[in-house]
Amino acid sequence: MAKVLKVLQLQTRYNAADTNSDLGEQILQGLPPERFDVVNAYLEGRPTEDTQHCGRRQVFFEFNEKDMSGLRLKVRKRLLAFCREEGFDVVLLHRFKTVNLFMHLNKTLRIPRCIGVSHGFGEYDRFYRRWQAKRLIDESWRFIGVSPAVADYLISLRCGFTKTNTVAITNALDIDLAESLQLSRDEARKALGLSSAALIIGAIGRLVPIKGHTYLIRAFATLSRDYPAARLAIIGGGREAENLAALIDELGLAERVHLCGTQPDAMRYVKAFDVFVMPSLQEGLGLALLEGMCGRLPVLGSDIPAMRPLLKGAGGRLFAPGDVSALAEQLRACLADSDAVRTEHGEHAYQYLRREHDIQDFRDKYRAMLEGDQPVTGTSI
Repeated sequence: MAKVLKVLQLQTRYNAADTNSDLGEQILQGLPPERFDVVNAYLEGRPTEDTQHCGRRQVFFEFNEKDMSGLRLKVRKRLLAFCREEGFDVVLLHRFKTVNLFMHLNKTLRIPRCIGVSHGFGEYDRFYRRWQAKRLIDESWRFIGVSPAVADYLISLRCGFTKTNTVAITNALDIDLAESLQLSRDEARKALGLSSAALIIGAIGRLVPIKGHTYLIRAFATLSRDYPAARLAIIGGGREAENLAALIDELGLAERVHLCGTQPDAMRYVKAFDVFVMPSLQEGLGLALLEGMCGRLPVLGSDIPAMRPLLKGAGGRLFAPGDVSALAEQLRACLADSDAVRTEHGEHAYQYLRREHDIQDFRDKYRAMLEGDQPVTGTSI
């Protein structure tokens, strides 16, 4: 009988809003408990009530912003003691802060397999971060980019990420789960306070500058008079909410553009939309785009490396990131389509999602990485 592997999956922050689409949760559900003894841990945050994912242990360290800045000595000390007590065989680390912490800690802990997952670009753009990576990455480390573009970004830095230790495992969506959670068109619109008769362009994403919502709102403004039945709805919250609300008022679109705020498991509401658009300036993959496909919607998105192959595969429309005119042109073309054509495009996107982004394949690849059975031979597995 194979040894039961004791695994720490460590994430930076607990997010109660999207537990069903959370990458860590999707990985966890693919790890059979008879083979993997998993501790699911978070450096910051905790749920409002006790929950258990797949019956596994959860640990909430509840570090604060001060703890997580600077040298993070308190964090290092507590994690070092915790890992020594638990005796992990493998650690799976999400995003830069957790990876960077363990690059230092593992010089003492000597855990034989450390796997760092990069969710996007820019984490190692700073010289000091690259210098640390080059100094601290050793034979115990493997790295995963959530798309081929992210894996290529890491390797291009030439600071310890190589074709022999870095791969891409493209994010996937649990389509059956997502469909089981989806509200009907009427239910979703009622829940979001949207008109049942409108033609709705929809987007899901945090309200932060990199998501490009400013350009989406401006593009909508250029065509709103030609399509009086059209509305724009954006699900998500964030620091740009007030700025976007001010822009909407400035453009006279208060009755036409709806900021729907943060919604738990936002993919539940995707059928409220007729068209799904993702105007991001940069993305690691763009999981929300897959959620749009799962709603059988025609999809539009920025022509950026991580999203380009998804959009082309789904038969979606592309536009230059941050280009209001190009985005407006593609939106106009989509709105000019008949209902039947939009339905056909949405079905094409859905079939592509089913064919190319299977959740079981995703989970199998992560399981193989944790077990050490998957050879690292390039930028994609």
